[in-house]
Amino acid sequence: MKKIATIILLFVSGTLAAQDIALPKPQTTGGKPLMETLNARRTGRSFSAQELTQKQLSNLLWAANGVNRTDGKRTAPSAGDSREIDIYVFLKTGVYFYDAAANKLIQKSTADNRKNVGRQPFVEVAPVILVFVANFDKLSRFDEASRTFYSATDVGYVSQNVYLYAASEGLATVALGMIKKEELTSLLNLKNGTPLLGQPVGYPGK
Repeated sequence: MKKIATIILLFVSGTLAAQDIALPKPQTTGGKPLMETLNARRTGRSFSAQELTQKQLSNLLWAANGVNRTDGKRTAPSAGDSREIDIYVFLKTGVYFYDAAANKLIQKSTADNRKNVGRQPFVEVAPVILVFVANFDKLSRFDEASRTFYSATDVGYVSQNVYLYAASEGLATVALGMIKKEELTSLLNLKNGTPLLGQPVGYPGK
């Protein structure tokens, strides 16, 4: 009986762990002045395991590609306002899809899959790894060459927004082109899209 109760408890605990995260309202004022932020912008490949707060995570994702107008438009431009760059967030607690309109994280997995993003050793240390995915369903009015060009251009805007937020807040980040695209495509169950970049974010390592 005790064994059965333990199994039931573990099952319930696992179920409860699979939860979406309603992010706090992002802080859209403050930070370093623009010119100081640009001066501080740099790539960092050494990370502390210290977790970011949910407020920092909300601010980071809003800066990357959040909603900054009442008509739903974003902090990063996109071709024809397609908004085709989706953000998946890899944390110790699982993998999440960033729903910018609702400002929440929708959980896709309860496993720590950070090591499955890239081959670099620091991907297992950084507390947050963003994976930018081109959702080609949102670019259906363009031909294949244009979809490739526009998504590659637009992900650069999003990645630079992350760089600028990190520079403003004293965090480390690096854009990763060498990511495990096939593994990520399978893990994220992508039907008509492709992972373009990964971007770890966290406090600088010592």
